[in-house]
Amino acid sequence: MIQRIMVWDVPTRVFHWLLVTSFVGAYLTAESERYRDIHVMLGYTLFGLLAFRVLWGFIGTRYAQFRSFLFAPGQVATYALSLLKGKAMHYIGHNPAGSISIWLLLTLGISLGVTGVMLMQDDVNDNVVNIHALATNIMLVVVAIHLAGVLVSSVLHRENLVRAMVTGIKFGETGEGVSRSFAWLGAIMAAAVATFWFLFLR
Repeated sequence: MIQRIMVWDVPTRVFHWLLVTSFVGAYLTAESERYRDIHVMLGYTLFGLLAFRVLWGFIGTRYAQFRSFLFAPGQVATYALSLLKGKAMHYIGHNPAGSISIWLLLTLGISLGVTGVMLMQDDVNDNVVNIHALATNIMLVVVAIHLAGVLVSSVLHRENLVRAMVTGIKFGETGEGVSRSFAWLGAIMAAAVATFWFLFLR
């Protein structure tokens, strides 16, 4: 029986939107000496969020776990072909094509965090600067592809994926949803980030 089910728990949704905010904000303040502190603050936030996401990828709810969007190359190719034909299979969580962008975003985000911390040192190697800039540019491309994929999937499957990442709700069979939202953990995450921002900019 098709019904409204919870797919994305609260910590996953809080992570997603705080990551979006942190990356966009850090990118917009990257070239400004005036907003350097904000850039650094958002960079640390991004790094901390990714550290949480790696942990949550192992102990989180069903669709937040890495194993739920770990697909073999053949599965990705089959899905991509069906997508081109306009007959893509529907997935409750991340689909095979979308999973690639998620893995790339996680990897690139961690690279940005590591190189960003290294850039805070006095004796910075030029290679670190170049890697940080390259990772930023590649991440922008991946984000654009990810957004295009979200749009295409939303149209093909007639479901608003952006809204689903806000509410956590999608339509699926009974038993396919997650049973716990962990709202308390999401609230702690949001409060921790807000507190960090407040203390950092005092």
